[in-house]
Amino acid sequence: MDHQPSTTKPILIIAGPTAVGKTDASILLARELGAEIVSADSMQIYRGMDIGTAKPTKEQRRLVYHHMIDIVDPDQPYSVGDYLRDARMALDGILASEGTPIVVGGSGLYIRALMRGLFHGPPADLALREQLLRREAEGESGILYSDLVKVDPESAVKIHPNDLRRTIRALEVYYLRDRKLSDFQNEHAFQDKPYRFRLLFLVRSKVELYGRIEQRVDQMLAEGLEAEVKTLMGRYRPDLIAMQGLGYKQLMTHFLGNMPLEETITLLKRDTRRYAKRQFTWFRREPESCWVDITGIKEPEEIADRIKKNIEISNDLV
Repeated sequence: MDHQPSTTKPILIIAGPTAVGKTDASILLARELGAEIVSADSMQIYRGMDIGTAKPTKEQRRLVYHHMIDIVDPDQPYSVGDYLRDARMALDGILASEGTPIVVGGSGLYIRALMRGLFHGPPADLALREQLLRREAEGESGILYSDLVKVDPESAVKIHPNDLRRTIRALEVYYLRDRKLSDFQNEHAFQDKPYRFRLLFLVRSKVELYGRIEQRVDQMLAEGLEAEVKTLMGRYRPDLIAMQGLGYKQLMTHFLGNMPLEETITLLKRDTRRYAKRQFTWFRREPESCWVDITGIKEPEEIADRIKKNIEISNDLV
């Protein structure tokens, strides 16, 4: 992708695990700076998926303009490459009007793509994908991931064993080009960098974060997550990628009669904790990330102050 740098000053990225407290603090900071927020959340792109994705409220979005939220319907394909294109357009637009962008989110792949660009591999081979899907369906559970471990262990380490889509893509590249995806990526080195960024990753102690996750799930249910999922089930197929998101997948299982509600809620809390753990693992691999410990800090104003203490916003950021 041919894209010229738009600014020499770094753009702030506020990242962190789910429920850490990114949203409220980033909105306060954006209001103070007169900034606009560019979301880096792979679920908040979907219209109609509001409660389960913890989108900023309508009132919050009136206070600060948000980009990359509610841009596609759940049944529309949307890749990381699509995000990179659209997010860069948003950043360019903000910078062209001499505005201040702040990127906020916890989707590691989106943030990595924005910071380093993407490796563009061979085009999809639908016949090969069908063959791989058939092997997974007919073989032992996780057989494709086992195949990937054998042929490209470096890529396998970066992919969750349950992430069938990315596993298939890595195998697809290997079989089509007879080379490992990780080799292509290492050659490319993600050097497509039109902007400079300052990545802050907000963290809390495990006990505190897990407590906040429990509260977050309870709050979502109180706000009507069950009704939201029922509405979506009436409109969209349950096997869509969007419908596999946290909260939606678990409650669909409940509504299809496969799990009692109490057990479903327990499972959702567990799966959300596991997702947060994967977010920590992902951002530990980001050499440019600065971890900001906000354990014990509850108020968004204090979190915003802690962020400002870790960067010299007035002098060093766009």
